Amino acid sequence: MPGRAATSLGLLLALLGPILIALVGEPMNHVLSPLTASLAGELALVAVVAGVLLIVLRWERQPLSSIGLRPPRWQSLAWGLALAAFFVYVFAPAVFWALRRLHLQGFESGLNKLSGLPLWVVVLAVVIGGFAEEVLYRGYAIERLSELSGSPWIGGLVPLAIFTVAHVPGWGWGPALTTFVSGGVITLFYLWKRDLPATIIAHIVTDFVGIVVTPWLARG
Repeated sequence: MPGRAATSLGLLLALLGPILIALVGEPMNHVLSPLTASLAGELALVAVVAGVLLIVLRWERQPLSSIGLRPPRWQSLAWGLALAAFFVYVFAPAVFWALRRLHLQGFESGLNKLSGLPLWVVVLAVVIGGFAEEVLYRGYAIERLSELSGSPWIGGLVPLAIFTVAHVPGWGWGPALTTFVSGGVITLFYLWKRDLPATIIAHIVTDFVGIVVTPWLARG
């Protein structure tokens, strides 16, 4: 497969794959059990990531570092935890306040869908989702669109817009709009540092606190 064709296929998978999984997943929740539907969605997301990585290595003949995937350093851990702390302690309170003031839907609907699942499934979804979204929307899409367009701003804005829309089926427009802002922060950081392990750490830790820890504390 020629390099340009492989990159086009990779971009289709990276940008549209998660949206299609989310759209198909909603009706599947009414056909399959919530556990089966959730695991099927996570398996499909893993398959999309594997497909993109295969394209990078086999058909584009590029190293994984070309999409920001390098061995993590202590700086990656430090930056990832710092970003997560910002999202948890600064961004999240501001978001909850803004959603209430604007009378927009909060995160309750999405969290309710997860509340009936075993804890290990929710944790698995957080880890897979955080890793996959960073590889697809930040690493691969930003790098390849920047190369094709010659503009890092186009490379950053197009995946950010699609990343926002991808959260609508599962969470609704209110929470999805907040991901435009949080995703924008992550995108700017990635364009600055090109440190994908740091954004993966930040994404997983933030989601773990918001989706696993906070609801557990509220129930306790």
